[in-house]
Amino acid sequence: MNILITRPLIDAEDMMQKLFSSGHKIFHLPTLKITSNNSSPINSDDYDAFIFTSANAIRHLNLKNNNKKIQCFCVGTMTEKIARQNGFTNTISAGGTVNALKNLILISDKVNKKSKLAYFCGDHISYDLEGELKKEGFQIDKIINYQSTKITELNNQNKSLLDQYPPDLVYIYSLRSAESFIDIVKNYSLTQLMTHSKVMCISEKIAKAFKLVGWNKIEVFNPGEELLRI
Repeated sequence: MNILITRPLIDAEDMMQKLFSSGHKIFHLPTLKITSNNSSPINSDDYDAFIFTSANAIRHLNLKNNNKKIQCFCVGTMTEKIARQNGFTNTISAGGTVNALKNLILISDKVNKKSKLAYFCGDHISYDLEGELKKEGFQIDKIINYQSTKITELNNQNKSLLDQYPPDLVYIYSLRSAESFIDIVKNYSLTQLMTHSKVMCISEKIAKAFKLVGWNKIEVFNPGEELLRI
């Protein structure tokens, strides 16, 4: 099976290795470029907990001190894994969705309405977690510490590989990535080539973006379960 992975390599390497070991042909086409936002250093002692909705938020942390015992709420298991790799010891995962993360914080006995929370995220978000938690009475600072830029161009080598090995499956992990991929298909007249491809989306919102442009083969997977659908 020909499988197209659109995540940055640092997030996709483990998955790509598993798929390759299973005999699949893997094509890597990142659709977003992630860079630091060069935010000011944060003093973790000013907060009772950190909130991470992506591994990128952890990779681009800029802290004044080294308090790795602070409570960390992570959107999913991969984000929690990166937090652990970066030395944080007090972590918990919500299972993969930002709505589940909100509910995890609401029922947690580790924080309350008097707690000060720092929410680290990118410059583009699809769910207003900050606003939802403020409605519940929480004190929260949103800190944008990384940026995502769409990649909408193909080099000749990538275009040739797509022509030779049209993907059977395409994995999409964010709405912004979906928009970028749709632009690539349009800009390089790949619609006919991709008609047989199934798009695997991590949320219904992403699936809706593909439905709006006439994509027919769409499937939504739960975070962490994408390999079970092959």
